[in-house]
Amino acid sequence: MEDPSGLSVNNNEKVIEEAYHQFNRPLSSFIRNKAGNPEDAEDILQDVWFQLSRLESPELIEDLSGWLFTIARHKIIDKSRRKKPWLIDDSGYENADSEVEYPALLLANDSDPETEFHNKAFTDELLKALADLPENQRSVFIKNELEGITLQKIAEETGENLKTIISRKHYAMVRLRNQLGHFYVDYIND
Repeated sequence: MEDPSGLSVNNNEKVIEEAYHQFNRPLSSFIRNKAGNPEDAEDILQDVWFQLSRLESPELIEDLSGWLFTIARHKIIDKSRRKKPWLIDDSGYENADSEVEYPALLLANDSDPETEFHNKAFTDELLKALADLPENQRSVFIKNELEGITLQKIAEETGENLKTIISRKHYAMVRLRNQLGHFYVDYIND
């Protein structure tokens, strides 16, 4: 099979496959050492290989190793320049029973006035933010995050496709992160 330039598409695949076998390990190591965390490193590595796969004629690159490492360096810089939004999920951790638990910010039973003030302010903002969500997103979020019902179970109960339920939860989380992220920033800066 040939593309309009007359070069074999199979040749492109062969170049990419050879490059992957030759450079993936050192490239991965380079990125892991420069990136902030393993997730970012994996994203950057995948972006580099994706960018190479999008080229029409990768075999025309004279120094493929140099090209790959240059692209990786640029992507690392780009990633570090972008401010990563705070994620509600970032404050949780998985316990031994594979359940997500959150720090004492919302769960504190302290009777200290400052904690009570922060909890009340957060609860008020959370309720407002939940009210702003479309009903289908709000319902999925509440059932999953507050009532502990699995997304699979919600899909079964509603007769909806699991992918639809996952999407609704995702969109709800994005909107809530945007509206409530400042509480996390204020809390950790106290």
